[in-house]
This record gives sequence, C-alpha cells and structure tokens, in this order.
Amino acid sequence: MTIKAVVFDFGGVLIDWDREYLYKQLIPDDVERRWFLDNVCKMDWVVQQDGGQTTEEGRAELIALYPEHEALIRAFYARWPEMVSGVLEEGVALVDRLKAEGMPLFGLTNWPAQTFPYAWERFDVLRGFREVIVSELVFIDNDLRNAQAVTLLGWHGGQYTGAMEAETRLRELGVRI
Repeated sequence: MTIKAVVFDFGGVLIDWDREYLYKQLIPDDVERRWFLDNVCKMDWVVQQDGGQTTEEGRAELIALYPEHEALIRAFYARWPEMVSGVLEEGVALVDRLKAEGMPLFGLTNWPAQTFPYAWERFDVLRGFREVIVSELVFIDNDLRNAQAVTLLGWHGGQYTGAMEAETRLRELGVRI
C-alpha cells in the first residue's frame, strides 16, 4: 500500500485546545467544573456545533435548558480563544517533515466555522495545507456502511443510490444545487 496523502485534524493534534483552560478560571472548584463540563457544556453539545449547528443556535438551546448557567454557557464561544493555548510542537514538526518529503497534506477540522478564523489567523501551520475543510461537510458513498459510519461519528452522511437521491439529501442539508 502506498499512502498518497495525509489528513490532519487540528485540535489536540496541531493546536492545544482544551475547555479546561477557560473553565478553570471561571469555575475554580474542580468538582463543580467537572459537573458543569460533563452535564451542561458537555462534549455531546460541542459536537453539535462541530457538525454544523451554529454557535448561536447551540448556545440558545443550552441556555433554554440551563438558564441558571447562562453566563457560563455564553462564555464558551465568547471566550473560545482562551481554550487555545498554542501549537503542539511535535505535531507541527511532523507536518514539517512530511511537507519536506513532498507529501500532500490536507486539514480537516471539526471546529465550528465561527471559531476557526481565530486559529487560522494565529497559527501558520494551518495555512500550509493544500486544502482545509472546516466542519460542515457531507460524505456521500455508495456503501451504506460507510455512510452510516460517518453519521455515527458526527458527520452528515448519505448513501449514493443515484444522483437524484443524492441531490435530495444534499438539499435536505441546505446545499444549494
């Protein structure tokens, strides 16, 4: 097998992103912070924005469920840059070595489109990829198992059974054709 390209995620691979960086400041007590991050601004909620829901929609839904935590919920995206502490040097070095070898490199991040510009402007490594796809993508495959697998992983997936059906699925997801 010959690998012809490498795709990198950003958060936790090239960029040091962690909710704890912000919420340690906002909720000093470890037990209270853990409860908040496990029950209110939990990763399942974050994944909704990663999957294409706007940060505004996600915030509104969560505030409706937990109005007593409105200020902490609003802080999540209002202060998102405080969750980013810099680059992960080992990951960046790996990208540099692969680039020096002429390996085609691509970026795929599930950060919401509303937060990605902050990282793009500050971290040169992100601009070194041939292409970068941010969050909102649809994977269409003729193999139902692949379409179902990406759906389970939080992407939008669809089985290709014909152009008409694929177009219908894309329109359902708001793609203009």
